[in-house]
Amino acid sequence: MDIDFNYDEILFLEGESGIVGVVKVAHDNKMLFIATQDNEEIVQFLEKDDIIAVSNFKKDKRAIRSQAYLTREEDSPIVILNKDHPSVKRLAQVLSVGEKVNLNCNIIPGTHPEQDVLCSCDSLSGLSIVKTSTGVKLNKNYENYTIERF
Repeated sequence: MDIDFNYDEILFLEGESGIVGVVKVAHDNKMLFIATQDNEEIVQFLEKDDIIAVSNFKKDKRAIRSQAYLTREEDSPIVILNKDHPSVKRLAQVLSVGEKVNLNCNIIPGTHPEQDVLCSCDSLSGLSIVKTSTGVKLNKNYENYTIERF
């Protein structure tokens, strides 16, 4: 299923107990800085049509917009916490950036450093979101979505 949207829009995939917001990286040759638990910094190079996906379990669109804005426009680094970090239990939202994002409800926070796996609610689990030049492609039909101004 293809869903088209512009760089100044955000796609919301709404689940029963959570929501995922998706925006496009709007700049060529963007760098994303990832702080690891080993006191290292990884640089991920992004292309213009890559996606930023933010998963939120409080269904708070404002929080999703804020996180997407900080990542896309303010170059805020992503911080990876290990599974034993006390703050992992309090994470209300998580994000993934790249050309493809796989939503999954059966992962343990802090155990998947791969950027293509994103924790989601059960009703969104199993969806794969792949960038296209005009929006995204989902691996299956999903009708509970909206597109809003970013």
